[in-house]
Amino acid sequence: MTLNSIDVKHLTFKYTDQQDYNTLDDLSFHVKQGEWLSIIGHNGSGKSTTVRLIDGLLAAESGQIFVEGELLTEENVWNIRQKIGMVFQNPDNQFVGATVEDDVAFGLENKGIPLEEMKARVKEALKLVGMSAFANREPSRLSGGQKQRVAIAGAIAMRPNIIILDEATSMLDPEGRIELIQTIKEIRDKYNMTVISITHDLDEVALSDRVLVMKKEKLSQVQHQENSLLEEKNY
Repeated sequence: MTLNSIDVKHLTFKYTDQQDYNTLDDLSFHVKQGEWLSIIGHNGSGKSTTVRLIDGLLAAESGQIFVEGELLTEENVWNIRQKIGMVFQNPDNQFVGATVEDDVAFGLENKGIPLEEMKARVKEALKLVGMSAFANREPSRLSGGQKQRVAIAGAIAMRPNIIILDEATSMLDPEGRIELIQTIKEIRDKYNMTVISITHDLDEVALSDRVLVMKKEKLSQVQHQENSLLEEKNY
């Protein structure tokens, strides 16, 4: 029996400035190990809130989140995050290194990865996202699309079990976006990573195994790519 990477059960969440409605209301779904799941929906439908709850950046009003079978709690949130690589839409919020190379290496250093292995991972990750020539460049001098590539390289280098992309390719041109998404798919296949992607890009959606369609605060539909059928929320 294949283990689910993510199980979300009856999740409800409301921001403190909201009085009349929940951002998420009784949301339930799962993500299989090694699966690519795209989450789509209008702005304000709760897509980014959902993945921030999964990563422990927000705490739910009620409900449960299981990551690889382990219930996410306040006590184990830091351990859970070791399994997840999260890439945000605005990469400036993630840069900490003086150079591109330093930035990609930062998480590996904190994890205590041996130096030679760390160098190899950084080199591989930058090559995969097409940023090898910028290894010694200051992140602040990069374009928006280049910054997104570096942020994705940082996540790839960590080789997490789960990678979450929150509109992480939105600043790339169409050709670059397709190229990078293909690269992430190859990495997913190589390391059996689970990918959760929030996107408005149809090419990115086309590469996923399933699509969750969110409407307002609820999960509206689940599309299985292999048969293009839309199923109702019973999931």
